[in-house]
Amino acid sequence: MTTFTGTDSKTEASILIDARRTLYDINPLIYSGFTDTYKTPRHLPELAWNGVESNKFGTDEFMEWCEELGAEPYICLNMATGTLMEALSWLEYCNSDKNTYYANLRRKNGREKPYNVKYWALGNEMYGLWQVGAMTKEDYAKKAHQWGKALKLLDPNIKLILCGDTGYSDWDRYVLMNSVEYIDMHSIHIYTADQEHVPNVVAPLSAERAIEMTASFIDLARINNRFTYPPTNDSHITHRPKICFDEWNVWMPTRAPGYEGAEEAYSLSDALAVGVWLNVFVRQAKYLGMANIAQSVNVISPLMTTKGGIIRQTTYFVLYLFANYMQGKTLGVHLACGAYKGRTAPDWIGTTVDVPWLDVSGALSDDGFMNLSVVNASEDDNILTHVSIPQGTEVKIFNVGGSKFEVTDTNMNGKERIQIQEDRWTARGKFIFEKRSYTLLRWRSDSRVQ
Repeated sequence: MTTFTGTDSKTEASILIDARRTLYDINPLIYSGFTDTYKTPRHLPELAWNGVESNKFGTDEFMEWCEELGAEPYICLNMATGTLMEALSWLEYCNSDKNTYYANLRRKNGREKPYNVKYWALGNEMYGLWQVGAMTKEDYAKKAHQWGKALKLLDPNIKLILCGDTGYSDWDRYVLMNSVEYIDMHSIHIYTADQEHVPNVVAPLSAERAIEMTASFIDLARINNRFTYPPTNDSHITHRPKICFDEWNVWMPTRAPGYEGAEEAYSLSDALAVGVWLNVFVRQAKYLGMANIAQSVNVISPLMTTKGGIIRQTTYFVLYLFANYMQGKTLGVHLACGAYKGRTAPDWIGTTVDVPWLDVSGALSDDGFMNLSVVNASEDDNILTHVSIPQGTEVKIFNVGGSKFEVTDTNMNGKERIQIQEDRWTARGKFIFEKRSYTLLRWRSDSRVQ
């Protein structure tokens, strides 16, 4: 297969292919967004971001891109200006192997086998006043329930994602209580940022509380609805919807406005915030079915395309380490260290959770390695730490940032100054987690994932 570039420029095409190759390394899942006004006429004015949607990159090109990348496609249905019949037709086009109109149209377009798209979202941010076709929670819940029933009748194997808000809003509580029967995941979106270093780094702890509260809303909906899945006449509760955190990132709109392309130049501080984000997802993995950084390239992204080629931003390297090593089973980690007592963003973080200087998660990967992920949020202090690893164990060290860098440093000046630094340690004595650093410690264990 060949990558669709949408340009006649060999240089631009080469850069886009480089972006594809770089994305391979972080194993992304692809999300098709801005769908509240999405239909198929060519050159439709795109109302979400005030652009023009040419539709040169349509369903088949999107699926081909996903297959090249090895990514799982995720399609968001237009519940605002679109109809249920259009949604069913799109599902038929992608997934049906029968002798029907849209399945045959897919075959006519050159694809014999179904794409078998698993993940389908029931709208995007339907609560938002900025959305064309925004709804009240009551209207959305009623519509989502009916759409879910119809879509599952056409293809019972798909995974439906309900449109949530932040995870701790009344919208989340209400739509789950009234739409939970046919859904498999509940979507939440949060972006974090702050101009000060430590509040910026620890801001993703708000997402941890959001996950915990959403999980409680899901349980409350299951208890009160007393349903089975697929629906039956008895009252035995079975499936438990997961949380789909399908938009998360560090983003400060005043620094990178959406209407100007939202091209963030990420600093070391932002890379450490991404480390905390990812630690949160590891710690809360039992509740999560999916967690997708938004976006892939250029727009609040770990990758930027320039005339000189691809720039891997500071955040890319933390993502790379997680994508390649923090897999398998989540480990419980006991942490005892000092805590940050200053201002947080949002301000309620410090009133609901402790904010230790070290943010930590652990995973036992399938290859028998223990992986310890640690962010030192302090701008000023190295932290000398006892890590419970048998003395003499050979430990691989992967480090991003540290004392030789400033929290404001970026990779956007034409040179990737902040990258992964590798070292080794034999687990003798205490370990120093350098100030303003992300560290991954990795060592072989006798334990195995069961």
